Amino acid sequence: MELKEEKINSILKFDGKMIQLYLDEVRLPNGHNSHREVVKHPGASAVIVTNKDGSIVLEKQYRYPVNEVLWEIPAGKLDGNEDPLECAKRELEEETGFVARIWEKLGYIYTTPGFSDEKIYLFFANELETGNTNPDEDEFVEINLFSKSEVERMIIENKIVDSKTIAAFFRAREKGFLN
Repeated sequence: MELKEEKINSILKFDGKMIQLYLDEVRLPNGHNSHREVVKHPGASAVIVTNKDGSIVLEKQYRYPVNEVLWEIPAGKLDGNEDPLECAKRELEEETGFVARIWEKLGYIYTTPGFSDEKIYLFFANELETGNTNPDEDEFVEINLFSKSEVERMIIENKIVDSKTIAAFFRAREKGFLN
């Protein structure tokens, strides 16, 4: 059986600064029709960063939608047709004040494919130098350094619950970047 659904109709229900919400009518693989609520997102980049001593840079940030303060890796949305690597470099410096010399791709993830097309490109970076922070005016973050074992323990103990951070950590570890 072909699993793909065919879009029949799409109605824009909300057009925000960052996302759009559509109500789509689709034809299912069995020939019946159904509806899908779809959040369109411009995409983002995220980077897991290690310092010279191997420590991992994490940001502590309040996230309004979940009403929690979370530990995360530096990340941000793509601006227009921005290259994902350039976005990761920009966000790293803006949020942490660090610039990295070495960059590696870790692939990408879909954050919540049941209702959103948000795609986050993941990177690993190291060999840090100090740059200049320039956070967005509505962005407040606290930067901290953690050992690889501390980050792994925080993930296991549910102290890190951000999906991009968890995915980037395990991908970087499996590729041998977190020694």
